[in-house]
Amino acid sequence: MSSLKKPEVVIIGRPNVGKSTLFNRLVGKKLALVDDQPGVTRDRRMGDADIAGLHFTVVDTAGWEDEDAHTLPGRMRMQTEASLEGADAALFVIDARAGLTPLDTEIARYLREQSVPVVVVANKAEGSAGEHGVIESYALGLGDPVPLSAEHGEGIADLFGGLFPIIGNQADLYEEAQEIEAAYAAAMDEEERPSGPLKLAIVGRPNAGKSTLINRLLGEDRLLTGPEAGITRDSIAIDWKWTDPKTGEVRDIRLIDTAGMRKKRNVTEKLEKLSVADAKRAVDFAEVVVLLLDATQGLEHQDLKIASHVLEEGRALMIAINKWDVAEGASGLFNGIRGALDDGLAQVRGLPLFAVSAKTGKGLDQMLSGAFELRDSWSKRVSTAALNRWFDDALEANPPPAPGGKRIKLRYITQAGTRPPRFVIFGSRLDQLPTSYERYLINGIRAKLGFDAVPVRVTLKSSKNPYAKD
Repeated sequence: MSSLKKPEVVIIGRPNVGKSTLFNRLVGKKLALVDDQPGVTRDRRMGDADIAGLHFTVVDTAGWEDEDAHTLPGRMRMQTEASLEGADAALFVIDARAGLTPLDTEIARYLREQSVPVVVVANKAEGSAGEHGVIESYALGLGDPVPLSAEHGEGIADLFGGLFPIIGNQADLYEEAQEIEAAYAAAMDEEERPSGPLKLAIVGRPNAGKSTLINRLLGEDRLLTGPEAGITRDSIAIDWKWTDPKTGEVRDIRLIDTAGMRKKRNVTEKLEKLSVADAKRAVDFAEVVVLLLDATQGLEHQDLKIASHVLEEGRALMIAINKWDVAEGASGLFNGIRGALDDGLAQVRGLPLFAVSAKTGKGLDQMLSGAFELRDSWSKRVSTAALNRWFDDALEANPPPAPGGKRIKLRYITQAGTRPPRFVIFGSRLDQLPTSYERYLINGIRAKLGFDAVPVRVTLKSSKNPYAKD
């Protein structure tokens, strides 16, 4: 990778001025949750932005509030302050219709003391209602404001004019370096190309310690944590490098923190419904999903529902029991959870199970090593020749049934895809093949071909040739 960094632009402002709406506008998709109530965004969220060919990383932050550092709003403000470290520019967003507030003035005073260049964005400036606020914003002492409407997309071109003098040169150098690297990668042999980052999502019920675990892996308080359940609302993706302590190899990982998933009947607020839906989309994006359990609460029915959803979506799944440092009856707890998982998730027995502690770091390296191994299984392809040798042996050991005296013929099998592994079995009278026999074949694929503990898809396809003999 290039040592050059894509320019990073941080969006800052008090709550409910439209920061997340501007973020979504710049990245061209609705990545950040948006709602009329203030305080929806709590953790930093990053996205790739593009304004007329000016490419940069944009960072959405929590609303700046004047609260004690020990409170949740105070911790949110500390996260926003930390986001300025290493940033190349800041977009200070105000509400042009509401005009300047004392909190706007306080934020401006703080920004003037920092070394990061600032562009004032007077949002909600459509029509005449925002003209007075735009004029007022000159008093902030941060240069000419950029009037725009993030919701309607008005004024984004003017934002280009404010940002390009600050980050334009760096953006051009970065793009040139990326083009050189892309040309080099294209010239590499397919087998020599490095794998992309492991997309690893952490899911579970509220307060299982998902954000704490990610902070422990990163070695910094990157995500908000606390005793309050449901702090995380957006699904947050963080690129990170992990060094395997056994081999010393540096591996790229994209960690994805998600909102806690409660029982559906307990999810009543609109905002929580959006958060849970966002978490489910994060599962779709992931390659490997870690279902985090709370050792003090054990395995509950809701955990099995989350696990089933992950497997139904075709993701590779592993289980981690967090708070192991305070677990009581550890051996019995581990074996009890293992048995309950095998019983409750009969479609995939033997899921990888790890005992970890986000507080002490116990078991986290083993969990990550297991995640890479699981992705390898999830991405594995078996040659058609090897696949059919196993297939013939499986049919000989347990021939398919003959309902009504007519034998079901299974002719051959091929692998149609990976991630998750997908197979197609060709034959005749397959509509009469019992589910139990299909399960026998799937279990054989897992046990004999190296697809343990990953979801396997099998499609039965009858011959289209009307002259084929049964």
